[in-house]
Amino acid sequence: MAQSQKIVRVAIDAMGGDFGPEPIIEGCIQAMDEKRFQPILVGKQEDIFSYIPQYYLEQVEIVEADDVIDMKDQATNALRRKDSSIYKAVELVRDGKADAVVSAGHSGATMTLATLRIGRLPHISKPALATLMPNTGSTKTLVLDVGAVVECKAQNLYEFGAMGRAYAQEVMGIGQPRVGLLSNGEEDSKGNELTKEAFKLLQSIPGFVGNVEGRDIFNGSVDVVITDGFTGNVLLKTSEGVASTILTLMKQQIRKSLPAKIGALLMKKKVFNTLKKEIDYAEYGGAPLLGVDGCAIVSHGSSNSKAIKNAIFQAINYTKSDVNRKIEELLVIDKSKHQ
Repeated sequence: MAQSQKIVRVAIDAMGGDFGPEPIIEGCIQAMDEKRFQPILVGKQEDIFSYIPQYYLEQVEIVEADDVIDMKDQATNALRRKDSSIYKAVELVRDGKADAVVSAGHSGATMTLATLRIGRLPHISKPALATLMPNTGSTKTLVLDVGAVVECKAQNLYEFGAMGRAYAQEVMGIGQPRVGLLSNGEEDSKGNELTKEAFKLLQSIPGFVGNVEGRDIFNGSVDVVITDGFTGNVLLKTSEGVASTILTLMKQQIRKSLPAKIGALLMKKKVFNTLKKEIDYAEYGGAPLLGVDGCAIVSHGSSNSKAIKNAIFQAINYTKSDVNRKIEELLVIDKSKHQ
């Protein structure tokens, strides 16, 4: 059953991120003002004390961590850095002292530690990083993997399909998610060796609609899109660049024309603010690492307080859901069909 009644304990890497502890702690405070949960801030106690008001100090737990893994450090070194904030935050989940971990620090270190220290779900060979992308429909499109597994096998993509469907159902509230495999054409015959092999396996996933193209991510015709981590990461960063470029071009054109300036002023609240909200990563908070035996949310290094708040909300929603049980259920049932 879903853990809807328990108070969720969220371990937060207070030192991770490009801008130090200030936006992370501010995001934690904003989250505390809106939802009931138990925050556990992990990092240098002196720094945490300098940014958090006395009133909130009484509501948080603090775990001292002297070391911080820098963005330039190798992810493989994370296992040896046992005094680092991200290592200790992950260990809280491993030891059952926290239900979820949130970090805007070194994403590679976070994923490595979550995978190896928290561990994978029994039928998952490799976890996947999932992200929400805007579309023209009423919900978002879940895309995975966007960077955890660069070299994929067909079995990995099949497992991603099960994980994506479970997340769409249990966390996003989509009753019958449509699952597509990213390829260079919609026809069943399209794709490379990897996608053709994965296509056969994914046919057993309920709601699998076949191959989809990149444009289908944004037109609302599919709820979950499966791809390898290399392609997914390129797709994610390209999409962010396109969105930023479009907004910049719009601003440049508006400055050149008085009628455009007047129109922009009239549209500012309803159109531009809505558009900005749709493509702002801060609205989503972070990317869940699906397939670990717990909950790990990987946030953008440049996360502001709003992004951290929403990452914490993601962790709470994930923990209260039945997504991990649902993933296992899907894989076990499908495995039994083929025995």
